Amino acid sequence: MPGSPAPGPASAPVTGISPGPGTALTPARIANPATARTAGVPAPGVHRAARSAAVPLVPAQAPRRPVPQLRPTDHFAELLLGVLSGRRPVHSMLRHTVGRAYDDLAHLAERGPLRTRGTSPVVRDIGYFEPRPGALEVFARIGAGDRLRALAFRLEQGRDLRWRCTAVEVGGPRRHRADD
Repeated sequence: MPGSPAPGPASAPVTGISPGPGTALTPARIANPATARTAGVPAPGVHRAARSAAVPLVPAQAPRRPVPQLRPTDHFAELLLGVLSGRRPVHSMLRHTVGRAYDDLAHLAERGPLRTRGTSPVVRDIGYFEPRPGALEVFARIGAGDRLRALAFRLEQGRDLRWRCTAVEVGGPRRHRADD
């Protein structure tokens, strides 16, 4: 066209203009490269084809499913295993126990019935019985290598709807207390 400036280095900035069919891609020129980079526009000298490859596309995301919450039986089995194997201190169970359960747990933790050398103990299986609403009697099989141990505990739900451990036993027969 007569009277229009010829494209070249001294011409006005070109942004976002796509060439027509059959024309070659030319680098986009931007008046202020620093402003362009902070505004989300690619740096000058980048071809349109390269820009589309450099800009990461966000994949369509599936709707998020709620994270499944651990049942109180599973949660307490892991907490008790941590204490009885020596991985957690006994006092970490203060707010999770009621009555004599903390004393029983402290006595058991001194003996370290689930401490092992080498293989860390893991909860292999959990079962429970609900004698009444708000109370669970739980058993767990604890495995460490080829050795299997039994862990039993009772959970009761308080008025604040939090579960607390009220009794705990490991393995063999129950120890006798003087106040029984």
